[in-house]
Amino acid sequence: MTALESIKEPSFRESVDMMFNRAVALMDLSPGLEEKIRVCNATYTVRFGVRLRGAIHTFTGYRSVHSEHMEPVKGGIRFAPNVHQDEVEALAALMTYKCALVEAPFGGSKGGLCIDPRDWDEHEMELITRRFAYELIKRDLINPAQNVPAPDMGTGEREMAWIADQYKRMNTTDINGAACVTGKPPNAGGIAGRVEATGRGVQYALQEFFRYPEDIAKAGLSGKLAGKRIIVQGLGNVGYHAAKFLSEEDGAIITGIIERDGALHNEDGLDVEAVRAWIVKHGGVTGFPDANHHTDGATLLEAECDIMIPAALEGVINLSNADRIKAKLIIEAANGPVTAGADDILRAKGCIIIPDMYANAGGVTVSYFEWVKNLSHIRFGRMQRRAEESRHQLVVDELERLSADKQLGWELSPNFKERYLRGAGELELVRSGLDDTMRAAYQAMREVWHSRADVQDLRTAAYLVSIRKVADSYRAKGL
Repeated sequence: MTALESIKEPSFRESVDMMFNRAVALMDLSPGLEEKIRVCNATYTVRFGVRLRGAIHTFTGYRSVHSEHMEPVKGGIRFAPNVHQDEVEALAALMTYKCALVEAPFGGSKGGLCIDPRDWDEHEMELITRRFAYELIKRDLINPAQNVPAPDMGTGEREMAWIADQYKRMNTTDINGAACVTGKPPNAGGIAGRVEATGRGVQYALQEFFRYPEDIAKAGLSGKLAGKRIIVQGLGNVGYHAAKFLSEEDGAIITGIIERDGALHNEDGLDVEAVRAWIVKHGGVTGFPDANHHTDGATLLEAECDIMIPAALEGVINLSNADRIKAKLIIEAANGPVTAGADDILRAKGCIIIPDMYANAGGVTVSYFEWVKNLSHIRFGRMQRRAEESRHQLVVDELERLSADKQLGWELSPNFKERYLRGAGELELVRSGLDDTMRAAYQAMREVWHSRADVQDLRTAAYLVSIRKVADSYRAKGL
């Protein structure tokens, strides 16, 4: 990157503010309300010590609350060595807009702990996580009614289970204690489909995009998802599930996978499961057979493809490489993978970007379902599943009676009875709810995108939809 480019390149937080400003310039908001929506309400910094390996180690963590137009506020906690306040506040702002866009009844929040989880063993990570949770819980920064974290980069079901247990130890009479955090394992109050949720949401978002020939044509593409060449940057939880579902269920071809130690490329398609297994066993993609290995993985961002899925860190597509990106459609599975400067370049080239606040909203959507499940204290499907099967049985019995009549000359298709009789369980209901949410949110963005001449891209449309909903909530409160 040249010195000039480094000066022009906005930070992640600046990118979020620039995109916000671009949208509100097209709205009729009072200056005071615009400022209230834009600014972060509060950021809490906690520094705590934990005795490990015979010495006291001090850690720094953050919890930022961007907007409390609805409560509780919602947002993940990431464990990474480069976590800092500006990043956490930018992510909290995105959570506000994301929740509004998909109509999850939360304000926006985010948390982070400056730590490299690879530096510590499991027991040490538990001690650190519990102490961080303690510092947040005693300040009501983790609470089912006020602030509900979830997994993010560097965290998962394990850490959420520790946090939930820590909350229950400190609030022994709170019957809704399990709802203090989402993304828990199923045996600790979690919900089926949460681990796959963000990647599954990316799949549903692309499926919805490809239902509209006009939108497909805007991206310079044609046809369906089947056969489309996709490059995935980051094969973590989100990238893995998105690539897996798109290749196995939609017939897309994963031609490239970029990881921290390089990238794999094969125009005939990569076996996502095989690559994932190799990474788990070897710690990276180096040495994987049946693919070309690029030591500098970032170069594969510039390869020919139909769709690119950046699913790792923010800012991977920036002023230094945006003009060489050849993907016709980019779907932001990560938060902020395209900087504001790069966004301008890509839009000028005709590249369509499905923005992060929509594309990766599957996680918070299913987190919302888990929160509701914890508050209702009953598994989805438990009350109605067998009743559905009983009603379906009446139809099947009648069809079987009619098909037994040889004069009609027809019979039931193989496996029809088994498939039709099966009532929806929790996983099916979660996927159904997520699919419906992603469809409705895309349609809301699309309406703005196509109905207003001053809205040229989906990101601006997404901000307009979400900011309007936040503004309406504040007005309802009398602001």
